[in-house]
Amino acid sequence: MQYWLVKSEPEEYSFQDLMGKEDDIWDGIRNYQARNFLKSMQMGDLMLFYHSGKEKAIVGVSKVVEEAFPDPKDEEGKGWVAVRLQGVKVFEFPFTLAMIKEDPACASLPLLKQSRLSVMPVEKEVFDHILAQAQ
Repeated sequence: MQYWLVKSEPEEYSFQDLMGKEDDIWDGIRNYQARNFLKSMQMGDLMLFYHSGKEKAIVGVSKVVEEAFPDPKDEEGKGWVAVRLQGVKVFEFPFTLAMIKEDPACASLPLLKQSRLSVMPVEKEVFDHILAQAQ
């Protein structure tokens, strides 16, 4: 199993939007590195869902329920992909960016060095640590 972090502006698509559905397509990713991460995702992989913008916090966990397939919004046929996600858990206590920056256990989180990347891998130890803190 692999672990990931996905980012979204809650005004455009929030974790609550995902939790309100059985599952949903994670599409519209237009960065080559993020696309390659989407292609690497496997059924059952877990991901931290991060609200960017004003909130700046990890707010829940979702999982991959369908591996990479052609992005239906890729009208130009450039090879963009999407995955299907399902919401798993809403955090009672969101794990904020300030908390991430202050926590030595999160020092390896790519969010700190590649803040604009919308899909990124997360080490299992970091994932488990954040999950324990945000319960």
